[in-house]
Amino acid sequence: MSSKNSESRTPAPRYDHEIICRIVKEGSRVLDIGCGEGDLLKLLQERRKVEGTGLEVNEEKVYECISRGLHVLHGDIDAGLADYPDQSFDYVILNETMQEIHKPALVLKETMRVGKQVIVSFPNFGHWPARFQLFFRGRAPKTLKLPFEWYEGPNIKFLTIKDFNNFCQAMRYTILEAYYFAYGHPVKFWANVRADTALFVLNGNKTA
Repeated sequence: MSSKNSESRTPAPRYDHEIICRIVKEGSRVLDIGCGEGDLLKLLQERRKVEGTGLEVNEEKVYECISRGLHVLHGDIDAGLADYPDQSFDYVILNETMQEIHKPALVLKETMRVGKQVIVSFPNFGHWPARFQLFFRGRAPKTLKLPFEWYEGPNIKFLTIKDFNNFCQAMRYTILEAYYFAYGHPVKFWANVRADTALFVLNGNKTA
């Protein structure tokens, strides 16, 4: 993609991006892991004036980010964050990245070390359309949030809101805030069934 096309690329902000923009304080140091083509990082720079760094495994997407004026490094998060000292960032963001990594427990432990707060979002595989398809049709779910066939999608981990809450409890990670939404609208109850996406803010600085 040419730099001219990149400069004119202004996608409409997603609901999860809007929430993250409200959470992140102005002027913060941010590490966006699995930043893709940099839409969220660009939004945070424009709205919150953050000092942003991205980490992305796909080289083409790294070049796209650089063409948009973003500071993005090529790297595999499954290898850890050894290059970053403790508390390097005010926020570390894993926005719809957890389900695509091989070692989520290690990755989250590392983000908790280098970030004062960690923002995690993921598609909820406990959402009722996914449950319906699995139970009544006996096949891997395919929904608006999970649009891929089982053999071509990027997701390699299948977690629900309940799974993540149980994981945080077992690891003694403190959840500061939690947001649940479906089709871009907030979900207030029965989130593990009704929400297609979850977003958590965790307290970082855990090095044990």
